[in-house]
Amino acid sequence: MLRMSKLADYGTVVMTAMARAPERMQRAGDVANATGLALPTVSKLLKALARKGLLVSLRGAKGGYMLGRAPREISVAQIIEAIEGHIGMTECSGAPGLCAREAGCSVRGNWQKINRAVLSALQQINLEQMTQPMGEIVDLSAISAAAARRRAPAGAERLGGVQP
Repeated sequence: MLRMSKLADYGTVVMTAMARAPERMQRAGDVANATGLALPTVSKLLKALARKGLLVSLRGAKGGYMLGRAPREISVAQIIEAIEGHIGMTECSGAPGLCAREAGCSVRGNWQKINRAVLSALQQINLEQMTQPMGEIVDLSAISAAAARRRAPAGAERLGGVQP
């Protein structure tokens, strides 16, 4: 089963809660209450997201956290990368040199292609969309088709489709 970590999932939950009031300074306890997540987990996530510039933190009695950019300018990919690091479906699909077998691997190119499609989908879904009711986010088939068109060689449309 392909699955992202709980922390990455919770990071999107926290950021979506923050996006519902993007200009309001929010304390960790308020975010924990709003999301139903444990305060230590929320605090850890807020700090990690702030370190990557997705949130701005302010200390003091009126301090807390707020979004570093408008919700439409923050992608789900950026949130996951802030928590997990580089997004890769397999060791070799994200960064070269991580797998001892990559030089002779017959499926590496295909995993890289899959990784690009998943990453493209995550990059095209923004935080503003994540605050919307389910079904109104994005048509993922349209994302995949658009990504394929961007990677297609010139003239591929005339040849009846996208070339691999």
